[in-house]
Amino acid sequence: MSHILIGMGGHARVIMDILDAQEKKVAGFIDDHCFESPIETVPILGTTDQIEKILDAFPQSKFIVAVGSNVLRKRIVNKLSRYPVTFGMAVHPTAVIGSNVNIGSGSVIMPNVVINSGAAIGEHVILNTACTVDHECILHDFVHISPGAHLAGNVTVGSETQVGIGASVIQGIEIGAKTIVGAGACVVRDLPQNIVAVGCPARKMKTIM
Repeated sequence: MSHILIGMGGHARVIMDILDAQEKKVAGFIDDHCFESPIETVPILGTTDQIEKILDAFPQSKFIVAVGSNVLRKRIVNKLSRYPVTFGMAVHPTAVIGSNVNIGSGSVIMPNVVINSGAAIGEHVILNTACTVDHECILHDFVHISPGAHLAGNVTVGSETQVGIGASVIQGIEIGAKTIVGAGACVVRDLPQNIVAVGCPARKMKTIM
Protein backbone atom coordinates (compact mmCIF):
# COMPACT_ATOMS: atom_id res chain seq x y z
CA MET A 1 0.00 0.00 0.00
CA SER A 2 1.41 3.38 -1.00
CA HIS A 3 1.35 6.72 0.80
CA ILE A 4 0.69 10.21 -0.51
CA LEU A 5 2.29 13.19 1.24
CA ILE A 6 0.66 16.60 1.39
CA GLY A 7 3.50 19.12 1.44
CA MET A 8 6.97 19.05 -0.10
CA GLY A 9 9.20 20.89 2.36
CA GLY A 10 11.94 19.57 4.63
CA HIS A 11 9.40 17.96 6.96
CA ALA A 12 7.97 15.97 4.06
CA ARG A 13 11.42 14.76 3.05
CA VAL A 14 12.05 13.51 6.60
CA ILE A 15 8.75 11.63 6.49
CA MET A 16 9.80 10.13 3.15
CA ASP A 17 12.95 8.80 4.84
CA ILE A 18 10.84 7.28 7.63
CA LEU A 19 8.51 5.58 5.16
CA ASP A 20 11.51 4.32 3.22
CA ALA A 21 12.96 2.87 6.44
CA GLN A 22 9.60 1.12 6.94
CA GLU A 23 9.81 -0.17 3.35
CA LYS A 24 6.66 1.74 2.43
CA LYS A 25 6.20 3.31 -0.99
CA VAL A 26 5.42 7.01 -1.57
CA ALA A 27 3.17 7.37 -4.63
CA GLY A 28 3.56 11.14 -4.85
CA PHE A 29 3.16 14.61 -3.38
CA ILE A 30 0.22 16.99 -3.18
CA ASP A 31 1.03 20.68 -2.88
CA ASP A 32 -0.91 23.88 -3.53
CA HIS A 33 2.11 26.12 -4.08
CA CYS A 34 5.01 24.09 -5.50
CA PHE A 35 4.89 22.51 -8.92
CA GLU A 36 8.31 20.86 -9.16
CA SER A 37 8.99 17.74 -7.12
CA PRO A 38 12.07 17.79 -4.85
CA ILE A 39 12.52 14.07 -5.56
CA GLU A 40 13.01 13.17 -9.21
CA THR A 41 11.44 9.73 -8.84
CA VAL A 42 8.37 10.91 -6.89
CA PRO A 43 5.79 12.89 -8.90
CA ILE A 44 3.51 15.75 -7.94
CA LEU A 45 -0.02 14.40 -8.21
CA GLY A 46 -1.88 17.70 -7.97
CA THR A 47 -3.30 20.15 -5.44
CA THR A 48 -5.70 19.73 -2.53
CA ASP A 49 -8.48 20.92 -4.84
CA GLN A 50 -7.91 17.79 -6.94
CA ILE A 51 -8.35 15.23 -4.16
CA GLU A 52 -11.28 13.46 -5.83
CA LYS A 53 -9.25 12.85 -9.00
CA ILE A 54 -6.25 11.67 -6.96
CA LEU A 55 -8.44 9.31 -4.92
CA ASP A 56 -9.79 7.81 -8.14
CA ALA A 57 -6.24 7.19 -9.37
CA PHE A 58 -4.90 5.89 -6.04
CA PRO A 59 -7.92 4.42 -4.21
CA GLN A 60 -5.88 2.33 -1.76
CA SER A 61 -3.33 4.98 -0.78
CA LYS A 62 -3.03 6.49 2.67
CA PHE A 63 -2.41 10.19 3.19
CA ILE A 64 -0.06 11.97 5.60
CA VAL A 65 -0.14 15.75 5.98
CA ALA A 66 3.59 16.47 5.96
CA VAL A 67 3.45 20.00 7.35
CA GLY A 68 5.14 21.06 10.58
CA SER A 69 2.81 23.95 11.46
CA ASN A 70 0.02 22.73 13.73
CA VAL A 71 -2.42 25.35 12.48
CA LEU A 72 -1.78 24.66 8.80
CA ARG A 73 -1.75 20.88 9.32
CA LYS A 74 -5.19 21.04 10.97
CA ARG A 75 -6.54 23.28 8.19
CA ILE A 76 -5.40 20.81 5.53
CA VAL A 77 -6.74 17.79 7.44
CA ASN A 78 -10.14 19.49 7.80
CA LYS A 79 -10.20 20.11 4.04
CA LEU A 80 -9.22 16.53 3.20
CA SER A 81 -11.73 15.12 5.67
CA ARG A 82 -14.58 16.19 3.38
CA TYR A 83 -13.53 13.29 1.16
CA PRO A 84 -13.17 9.53 1.86
CA VAL A 85 -9.49 9.92 2.70
CA THR A 86 -7.66 7.36 4.84
CA PHE A 87 -4.81 8.82 6.88
CA GLY A 88 -1.65 6.80 7.38
CA MET A 89 1.12 6.90 9.95
CA ALA A 90 4.92 7.02 9.80
CA VAL A 91 6.91 5.44 12.64
CA HIS A 92 10.68 5.20 12.34
CA PRO A 93 12.09 1.77 13.19
CA THR A 94 14.43 3.27 15.82
CA ALA A 95 11.49 4.61 17.87
CA VAL A 96 10.94 2.81 21.19
CA ILE A 97 7.24 2.39 21.93
CA GLY A 98 6.11 0.91 25.23
CA SER A 99 3.14 -1.29 26.05
CA ASN A 100 -0.44 -0.02 25.91
CA VAL A 101 0.49 3.03 23.84
CA ASN A 102 -2.18 4.41 21.51
CA ILE A 103 -1.15 6.49 18.48
CA GLY A 104 -3.75 8.26 16.35
CA SER A 105 -3.94 8.23 12.58
CA GLY A 106 -1.89 10.75 10.63
CA SER A 107 0.79 10.94 13.31
CA VAL A 108 4.54 10.89 12.65
CA ILE A 109 7.07 9.33 15.03
CA MET A 110 10.61 10.32 14.08
CA PRO A 111 13.98 8.63 14.72
CA ASN A 112 15.00 7.78 18.32
CA VAL A 113 11.71 8.87 19.87
CA VAL A 114 10.73 7.12 23.12
CA ILE A 115 7.07 6.71 24.12
CA ASN A 116 6.60 4.90 27.40
CA SER A 117 3.82 2.69 28.68
CA GLY A 118 0.25 3.93 28.76
CA ALA A 119 0.79 7.10 26.75
CA ALA A 120 -2.01 8.28 24.45
CA ILE A 121 -0.97 10.13 21.29
CA GLY A 122 -3.72 11.90 19.36
CA GLU A 123 -4.27 12.22 15.62
CA HIS A 124 -1.87 14.14 13.34
CA VAL A 125 0.70 14.54 16.11
CA ILE A 126 4.40 15.08 15.37
CA LEU A 127 6.89 13.51 17.78
CA ASN A 128 10.10 14.94 16.42
CA THR A 129 13.62 13.55 16.53
CA ALA A 130 14.75 12.06 19.87
CA CYS A 131 11.96 13.55 21.97
CA THR A 132 10.63 11.49 24.89
CA VAL A 133 7.07 11.04 26.10
CA ASP A 134 6.87 9.22 29.39
CA HIS A 135 4.23 6.98 30.97
CA GLU A 136 0.54 7.96 30.90
CA CYS A 137 1.12 11.21 29.02
CA ILE A 138 -1.85 12.45 26.98
CA LEU A 139 -1.15 14.40 23.79
CA HIS A 140 -4.21 15.75 22.05
CA ASP A 141 -4.64 16.13 18.28
CA PHE A 142 -2.23 18.26 16.20
CA VAL A 143 0.42 18.55 18.92
CA HIS A 144 4.08 18.97 17.93
CA ILE A 145 6.81 17.88 20.35
CA SER A 146 10.04 19.30 18.95
CA PRO A 147 13.44 17.55 18.70
CA GLY A 148 15.03 16.70 22.01
CA ALA A 149 12.08 17.83 24.15
CA HIS A 150 11.19 15.68 27.17
CA LEU A 151 7.84 15.12 28.85
CA ALA A 152 7.86 13.39 32.24
CA GLY A 153 5.05 11.07 33.30
CA ASN A 154 1.36 12.03 33.36
CA VAL A 155 1.79 15.23 31.34
CA THR A 156 -1.20 16.45 29.32
CA VAL A 157 -0.67 18.60 26.23
CA GLY A 158 -3.67 20.34 24.66
CA SER A 159 -4.50 20.31 20.97
CA GLU A 160 -2.37 22.37 18.53
CA THR A 161 0.28 23.04 21.17
CA GLN A 162 3.99 22.98 20.35
CA VAL A 163 6.69 22.13 22.87
CA GLY A 164 9.91 23.71 21.62
CA ILE A 165 13.26 22.09 20.91
CA GLY A 166 15.06 20.91 24.04
CA ALA A 167 12.25 21.92 26.42
CA SER A 168 11.50 19.87 29.55
CA VAL A 169 8.17 19.34 31.30
CA ILE A 170 8.03 17.86 34.81
CA GLN A 171 5.56 15.18 35.83
CA GLY A 172 1.84 15.84 36.13
CA ILE A 173 1.84 19.16 34.25
CA GLU A 174 -1.09 20.27 32.09
CA ILE A 175 -0.42 22.53 29.11
CA GLY A 176 -3.42 24.14 27.46
CA ALA A 177 -4.41 24.11 23.80
CA LYS A 178 -2.71 26.29 21.16
CA THR A 179 0.17 27.19 23.47
CA ILE A 180 3.81 27.48 22.42
CA VAL A 181 6.51 26.41 24.86
CA GLY A 182 9.79 28.05 23.89
CA ALA A 183 13.03 26.28 23.08
CA GLY A 184 14.89 25.11 26.17
CA ALA A 185 12.07 26.06 28.54
CA CYS A 186 11.57 24.22 31.85
CA VAL A 187 7.86 23.79 32.56
CA VAL A 188 7.30 23.28 36.30
CA ARG A 189 3.76 24.73 36.59
CA ASP A 190 0.60 24.23 34.57
CA LEU A 191 0.28 26.52 31.55
CA PRO A 192 -3.02 27.90 30.20
CA GLN A 193 -4.10 27.81 26.59
CA ASN A 194 -3.20 30.39 23.93
CA ILE A 195 0.06 31.67 25.37
CA VAL A 196 3.76 31.70 24.57
CA ALA A 197 5.79 30.54 27.58
CA VAL A 198 9.58 30.80 27.78
CA GLY A 199 12.39 30.51 30.31
CA CYS A 200 13.34 28.31 33.23
CA PRO A 201 10.97 28.13 34.98
CA ALA A 202 8.67 28.77 32.01
CA ARG A 203 6.55 31.92 32.31
CA LYS A 204 4.00 33.56 30.07
CA MET A 205 5.61 35.96 27.63
CA LYS A 206 2.50 36.89 25.64
CA THR A 207 -1.00 35.82 24.70
CA ILE A 208 -1.69 34.28 21.30
CA MET A 209 -4.72 35.97 19.76
